[in-house]
Amino acid sequence: MPRPVRVAIVGAGPAGIYAADALLKSELAADPGVSIDLIERLPAPFGLIRYGVAPDHPRIKGIVTALHQVLDKPQVRLFGNVDYPNDLALEDLHRFYDATVFATGADADRDLPIPGIDLDGSYGAADFVSWFDGHPEVPRTWPLEAEQVAVLGVGNVALDVARILAKTADELLPTEIPPNVYDGLAANRAVEVHVFGRRGPAQAKFSPMELRELDHSPTIEVVVDPEDIDYDEGSIATRRANKQADMVSSTLENWAIRDVGDRPHRIHLHFFENPVEVLGEDGRVVALRTERMRLDGQGGSVGTGEYREWPVQAVYRAVGYRSDELPKLPFDALTATVPHRAGRVLENGTHLPSLYVTGWVKRGPVGLIGHTKGDANETVACLVEDQRAGRLLAAADPAEDAVVAHLRERGTDFTTWEGWQLLDAHEKALGGAQGRERVKVVERDAMLDASASDLRTP
Repeated sequence: MPRPVRVAIVGAGPAGIYAADALLKSELAADPGVSIDLIERLPAPFGLIRYGVAPDHPRIKGIVTALHQVLDKPQVRLFGNVDYPNDLALEDLHRFYDATVFATGADADRDLPIPGIDLDGSYGAADFVSWFDGHPEVPRTWPLEAEQVAVLGVGNVALDVARILAKTADELLPTEIPPNVYDGLAANRAVEVHVFGRRGPAQAKFSPMELRELDHSPTIEVVVDPEDIDYDEGSIATRRANKQADMVSSTLENWAIRDVGDRPHRIHLHFFENPVEVLGEDGRVVALRTERMRLDGQGGSVGTGEYREWPVQAVYRAVGYRSDELPKLPFDALTATVPHRAGRVLENGTHLPSLYVTGWVKRGPVGLIGHTKGDANETVACLVEDQRAGRLLAAADPAEDAVVAHLRERGTDFTTWEGWQLLDAHEKALGGAQGRERVKVVERDAMLDASASDLRTP
């Protein structure tokens, strides 16, 4: 009698869960059936939603409700606190599963090769986001002594960094931030945050809603220089073709012509300023040097040869995320992605049987969370096609309890979907005691204890 197709998905963030959902909706779900294990390095699922979205954006975190519905399916299991390749190596995945989909995302900062970027006081935005989101693998404290701060980049992550730096700790207290983050932000000395983009308003990558929300805080004054409102033919064409770009440009125009108020903290949005060097003294950041840019007629920008120095004591680069290399898988260092064709992992142009990718490790860190659904559908379609054609490498030990026995033998303290529900209830109870929806647990051991993880369960 045919057995279900066994599929491992490495990464239990949105990309991995969307892949599980696509498998459950594929023809494999009916005949011969599909059994899915989500393998997650952290004790809790949801990846970017839990550890990459600012705590004052609960609307975006609402996506978790839809992801819950997938993980509630009986064909899906979660193995949290399980690391690839230390707890499950590639040969183990081939042994227990007929196919493996890697959905490990992108949570490292892209490099910005300018002089001084490695000075003390220069940080990656991804690291800061991980800190204020309570990631268990980052330090519990963050240096927030700078009064003037530069943020490099004009995307939503740059907005998140600028907003968290400019808001007061008490404004963020109603959110799920853990105590160490509240204490750190309460000591934050930033009063001016400068956000820099090298092109114009029409080329900014902000989402219109996130941009407008920047102005909602009673403690933050958003300032735009009227001289930065400029468009060439390429920019005008972009506004006509892209409703979001037009909305962003209109918001920035309105801010540029209004009177500047007296709120205690300010976020300055600068355009046509290209960061060229971080300046330092005694090894620490003291200023940022930028070159003034101008539009080239096509929506791009060229340097004018005019330079300016901005006194700042900290610099955050928000110029994009990159994926980490996955051991024993091919990797394109230039794009920081796994080479693939429609989701099939390629080595020297040849598909490595039973191996697939989806999400940002497949296509790079572009697009919104919802865009990963299309990635998942494409990848799963290839996996289903390969299964129907007999191209999958059949698992040598496909019994569902085989991987459990392997992890127990290794002494891996793994968590489960039921464990997440316990942790979820625990965090909500912590929040309820303070009149908040949730207080996030940060320490890995505390997460495991609250999850009653497998090896800790009598």
